[in-house]
Amino acid sequence: MITSLFGDASINSLFPWSALRISLQVTAVATVVIALLGVALAMLLARKHFRGKLLLETLITLPLVLPPSVLRYYLLVVLGRRNPLADVLDLNILFTWQAAAIAATIVGLPLMVQASRAAIVEINPELENAARMEGASDPQVLRHVTLPLARSGILAGLVLGSARALGEFGATLMVAGNIPGRTQTLPMAIYDAVQNRQYHQANMMVLLMTSLAFAGLWFAYRLGHARQDEGEETKVQRAVKTESVEDARTMKEREERGRLAVIHVH
Repeated sequence: MITSLFGDASINSLFPWSALRISLQVTAVATVVIALLGVALAMLLARKHFRGKLLLETLITLPLVLPPSVLRYYLLVVLGRRNPLADVLDLNILFTWQAAAIAATIVGLPLMVQASRAAIVEINPELENAARMEGASDPQVLRHVTLPLARSGILAGLVLGSARALGEFGATLMVAGNIPGRTQTLPMAIYDAVQNRQYHQANMMVLLMTSLAFAGLWFAYRLGHARQDEGEETKVQRAVKTESVEDARTMKEREERGRLAVIHVH
């Protein structure tokens, strides 16, 4: 079966290692930007109320619903020489791997922001306020309270965003091109392999991409279930604590009534 899928040639001769290297390079840069920008935007949307918040949310999520052709046209306009800002700054990154990293960041960022924001919203603000009352600064609260409590959701969003960045094809094709050894990523290499009827090569790349996507989704869902289990455990502990407090209060009231009754008899 393996021979029928990949043919008789060796893996080294079939697999486009340069496409894998460029894909990992683009995904690594996009992941760093997605992590930093995603957490900042999630904190802003989860904890702040300001004019234009709904507009910002819509703009962040827009890449998820826009057709790839529309998104890549916007990127082409922004990164191209027709943009006055790019002309002033002398930016010429079209048809480079950096342009591919920008495209991958834009398509992966909404997933990171949505998951991180949902995790941060679930945190009780009283915990953060208690830390501030103890003298902690806002960066310390973020580092020692908010981020640890929202860790599972943030990691899940980062995995989903990175997986989406790794599989980006449409927007990358227009702004970075499909240059083997320079801007060709795995999705583009799969497209070329199918067009050239190199199905054995395409099978290897498709299997790799499917495995990476499956592993990412599995990890993200596992983090989601772990967060749900932690939430249920916290609710149980809170209920037990509340019940214990009520039992202690009831016992104290009974003791007080007993003491008053003894005083009344005397």
